[in-house]
Amino acid sequence: MNFPIEAVRKRFPALFLTDRGRRRIYLDNPAGTQVPQAVADAVSRCLLTTNANLGGFFETTVAAQQVVDDAHAAMADFLGAASPQEIIIGANMTTLTYHMSRTLGRAMKPGDEIILTRMDHEGNVSPWLQLAEDLGLVARWLPFDEHSWQVEEAALSALLSDKTRLVALNYASNLTGSINRVKALTAIAKQAGALVYVDAVQFAPHGLVDVQNLGCDFLACSAYKFFGPHMGILWGRRDVIDALKPYKCRCSSNGLPERFELGTPQIELMAGLTAAVDYFADLGAAAGESGSRRARIAKAFELSVAYENVLAQRLIDGLSDIEGLTIHGITDPARVGARVPTVSFTVAGMVPETIVRQMNAENIFLWSGHNYAWEIVHQLGIPAEEGVVRIGIAHYNNAAEIDETLESVHRVVAMLRQERT
Repeated sequence: MNFPIEAVRKRFPALFLTDRGRRRIYLDNPAGTQVPQAVADAVSRCLLTTNANLGGFFETTVAAQQVVDDAHAAMADFLGAASPQEIIIGANMTTLTYHMSRTLGRAMKPGDEIILTRMDHEGNVSPWLQLAEDLGLVARWLPFDEHSWQVEEAALSALLSDKTRLVALNYASNLTGSINRVKALTAIAKQAGALVYVDAVQFAPHGLVDVQNLGCDFLACSAYKFFGPHMGILWGRRDVIDALKPYKCRCSSNGLPERFELGTPQIELMAGLTAAVDYFADLGAAAGESGSRRARIAKAFELSVAYENVLAQRLIDGLSDIEGLTIHGITDPARVGARVPTVSFTVAGMVPETIVRQMNAENIFLWSGHNYAWEIVHQLGIPAEEGVVRIGIAHYNNAAEIDETLESVHRVVAMLRQERT
């Protein structure tokens, strides 16, 4: 079955907005996607009909608790978790990671080692680096291979020791787009007795996550990257999180996952989170999958990944024609399945922001800068104050938008070159 792009686009009202009569092209998706109408409706409906705090016996508080329970169940299906009790929902991935890092730090001592990659978003680096500073831990750096654009198993093996307590891994890069072989890397880390914490923020919109199959201990993602509201989700393996003592209020619940969810939850956003997961399930059902919600989600990703890969290669091929342009990531068509459709580039002699400003003026939305991929730009020798031009595709984009974007890049680069001569 072909991907039903026109039917998908109709579900996203933002795609039909204009500014002074000019269409919008959303290619800022690695920083946050647009939402289906159903997500906005769910948030609004919750605020208008089930707006109450939790723990009471009247109608709205009981209904609000159901919203919270539904969100945890939805994310358990989305990630392949064994139980909704393994799902921790909070403000965002970075906040959740800071909280969990401090909780895990309670069992660490000076001289213990943690491994961080040069490929990760800063949200999976700074919390651990600062924990190391606080506790006297040793932070070891794992580079990515600049030929494969991935973290290699041999490189991880070389860093592990009997003092390694945790490995923080990246599932997919928000700058290069490369997907790591997380299952293989996790198996190596687990053989050394280390916990594995995976940042799947950039992978989750573009591939089916199966936490049980991966074998890791923690996996974090962000709902607003997969068509949901602004909030973060952290999965933790039940036997691991059950043994942890988090920082929390003395009188708050000791149950799972409540003891990791500080304060009053964002109940209306949880309603939107469930709707975002159900959007994927609906897409899978429309493709003929009639099984469980998990099965329908898997079918949706089967279709969307194949569709996105074609768009990504179309973009890469079109950019490759530009003299002096370097794509920082996988470009081989045979390896398009080893990346998500996030494509970053630089052009010799041009500041990325200058290119992006011109394209933004044409109502093509994309980003420049390091995009919090702080370690990547430093490993590649890219000036951090300049960074890259980043184009990120979501499955609601279409071929016409990619072609128009390529025309814009060609035109802007040619114009800037002309101005320099």
